[in-house]
This record gives sequence, structure tokens and C-alpha cells, in this order.
Amino acid sequence: MNPLQTDLAIIGGGPGGYVAAIKAAQLGLKVTCIEKRGTLGGTCLNVGCIPSKALLHSSHMYHEAKHSMKGHGVTCTGVELDLDAMMKQKEGAVASLNSGIEGLFKKNGVNYIKGEGKMIGGDIHVKCLDGSSAVVKARKTIIATGSDVAQLPMAKIDEKRIISSTGALSLSEVPKHLIVIGAGVIGLEMGSVWSRLGSKVTVVEYQDRIAPGMDSKLAKTLQRQLGKGGMKFMLSHGVEGIEYNKDGTGVTVSAKTKKGKQVSVEGDYCLVAIGRRPFTGGLGADDAGVGMNKWGQIDVDADYRTNLQDVYAIGDVVPGPMLAHKAEEEGVVCVERMTGHAASLNYDTIPGIIYTGPELAAVGHTEETAKEAGIEYKVGEFPFTANSRAKAVDGTVGMVRVLATPEGQIIGGHILGDNGSEMIHQLAIAINAGMKIGELADMCFGHPTLSEAVKEAALGAHFKSIHI
Repeated sequence: MNPLQTDLAIIGGGPGGYVAAIKAAQLGLKVTCIEKRGTLGGTCLNVGCIPSKALLHSSHMYHEAKHSMKGHGVTCTGVELDLDAMMKQKEGAVASLNSGIEGLFKKNGVNYIKGEGKMIGGDIHVKCLDGSSAVVKARKTIIATGSDVAQLPMAKIDEKRIISSTGALSLSEVPKHLIVIGAGVIGLEMGSVWSRLGSKVTVVEYQDRIAPGMDSKLAKTLQRQLGKGGMKFMLSHGVEGIEYNKDGTGVTVSAKTKKGKQVSVEGDYCLVAIGRRPFTGGLGADDAGVGMNKWGQIDVDADYRTNLQDVYAIGDVVPGPMLAHKAEEEGVVCVERMTGHAASLNYDTIPGIIYTGPELAAVGHTEETAKEAGIEYKVGEFPFTANSRAKAVDGTVGMVRVLATPEGQIIGGHILGDNGSEMIHQLAIAINAGMKIGELADMCFGHPTLSEAVKEAALGAHFKSIHI
């Protein structure tokens, strides 16, 4: 078999891999991307970010029609849920984006192989999905295989009654009672979807708070709001077991409080949402000698180069937050640097977002991380209850919080509110550009907009807010 010669081989066609492939092709490299799923976009597009946002939007529309529109003078009668149609809309969005990436590959001349790649003796041996095989010989290789669902040691996910986010995105019925283990991004988002559609949702979390790593004040407000919507939270509970009920139509989750009290919860489904782990299984990285740390992540230097010459790694398989947008930017920076171009990624300006209702978004330092780093700071905050646009559209839950040093350097921004996922980038840009809090406070924001709360929070940190 004659090997396929290429300048750059990328194993994995998720956000990091496919973006790196396109960028490398634009920079003049002959690129081959190997993806075993059969569709591009990785976990994010196929069973993660995109389908979850589709269901979050659809479930929000249903919930609004059932519970909120009457207060705005819109009376809806006979509102019914068509779960099949909702799932088809989600699947249509995913399929459209799948084909879009393939179109970008063709446009930029990226060679796409559908199959599982394994590193053997300096080459990549591919077991193709159509039953054939191929060998790829590349001058340089990028590992971009992403991550997989983290499992609990006492209960295996079977996607029947004990499900991962993948199963939670494709249920054929609305659970009567969905138990969610983990109050992070996935647990809160998927819990929100099914709660809006009529499920009783109980979230079991080991820590004493939801949304670990996010602003604690805003996380408490989000918990109260989700609680008002029907979600129940069992915080400071460690899961000890998940067992099927005798008739196989449900599960029982047993847990223990930190004071030693044993509790159990019965439901018809249990979503395990305790995080993700780097995926390197079947890649041959260990046999090839790729260096890894104790958490199973691939060690890389500032250029994303592994300990092996001309082998790089990006995205969820390397240290850092497991975020699609982080993987994309690493892919771009990696190929730009390997081709001699100057490029950098400011990890302090990578936003984190939970797409609940309201949305919780963050960039830079929280108060907790600033204290741990010994950074002095001041806080400006502004509630949406005092924002004209929020009042007009009945979206007053939450606030904007901005952290700045005593000298005025912006070091963190946090937003709980409608469209927080869009507004957080104003603060990310400010931090990345090295803006001072006074410069942000002096900007003229359009009125009436939710974004005025960003200006008012900046005014609060700089001197005093105007409208509160």
C-alpha cells in the first residue's frame, strides 16, 4: 500500500482539528484530516454545544408559551409539546453545520478521511469507515482527538436509564423524574431543558454550590432562579451508587451528605454529568511515546509541540479548559506558529458560559481566584432590575460584576442575565486590549440596551454608577 504523503495530518475533526486543518490549508500546507465519527465538528457539533443549544432554545419557547406570554398580552391556548419535531429541528441544525464544514474542507482543499487513525512507527494507519485502510505519512501531525464523558466508578453509563449528555440530547420521552449528577455546565443546561418540558429534576452535587469556578454570588442567584423553575438541588452530597429498579424502568441513586447522612432518590433516568476526560484511546500515543501527565493530558510546550519531534496536540487532550472555542484558537495558533507566523492566545480572555435561563457568563478572574493569586481588586456591579431594556422585556434577573485592580486594570467580568453569552465578549475585549476601568466607563453605550449594565458596573468600580 502506497502511503498518502501530506504536509500536515490532523487526527480528529472537532472544533480544534477542523479549524486547524482549514487554517493550515489557507497557509499553503497540504492537509489531511482524519475523523472516525463519520461527521465533522466533534462532540461540540454532534452531541454537545450545538444540539444542546437547539434544545435549550426550543424548550425556552415552549415554556414561554405555556407560562410567560400571557403577562405580555399574548394568550396561548392548546399549547402542546411535539418532542419528535423538537428533536428533528435539533438534528436539522446539526446536519446543516456538518455539511457546512465539509464544504469548507472542499473549498480550502483539505483531504478528509473518514476513519480511525493510529500512530504506528511514525506513520498514521487509518481503519476507514468504509472497510478499507490507508497509511498517512506526514511531515507534521496534530493530535486533536478531544474528550470523552467521565464515568462514575460505581455505575456504567449505558445510555438507557443511566445516561450521558449524549443520551440526554436524544430521549424519546419527557422523563417523569430526571436525576442529574453534577451541577456544572452540562448538568445545569440539560436539567433546564427537561425541567422546562415538564420533568421533575433533582440535581445531586458533591460541592456546596452550583456552577463551580464561576462567580459565587451570581451562582447563588442562578440557583434560586432555577429553583423557582422547579429544579431541586441536593448540594454537598456524594454519590455512592446508582442501581436499576427491579422492573428496569427506573433507577435509584444513593448518596451521603458530608455529615454522613445516607439518602436515596428514585427517578426514571439518571444523567451523569461530572465532567469529561481527555480521549486518547486507540490512538497509539502511549506506544508512540507521547508524553502525558498524571491526568491523562498530553504535555505540550508553548507552541503545542509534544515531546516528539513534529507531533503537536491541541484542545481537550492538553491542559486547560475543555471548551470548543479554546480548541479552535489553539488550532489556529498552533499552525500559525509551525509555519513561522507570529500568533498568541491570551488564556485570561477565554470566556466560560452556562446557557441556562438566565445565562451565566464569565471571563478572567473571580473574586476567589484574585484572592488566591494575592491580587488586590475592587468590584463594580449593576443589577438588571435597574436597566431600562431589562425592565421593558421582563428580564431583570441577574447583574453585571466587573473586577479591577486599584490602578484600574480590568481583570474579570461576570454576567448573569439574558444574552449574557453575547455581552461577556465586551469585557473579554476590554481585558485583552488592556483597557482601564475608567476607559470602559467613559464609553457611550446605546440606549436602551442590556449592555448599558456593563458600563454602569464599570462606573461602579471606577467611581459611582449613575442609575442606582
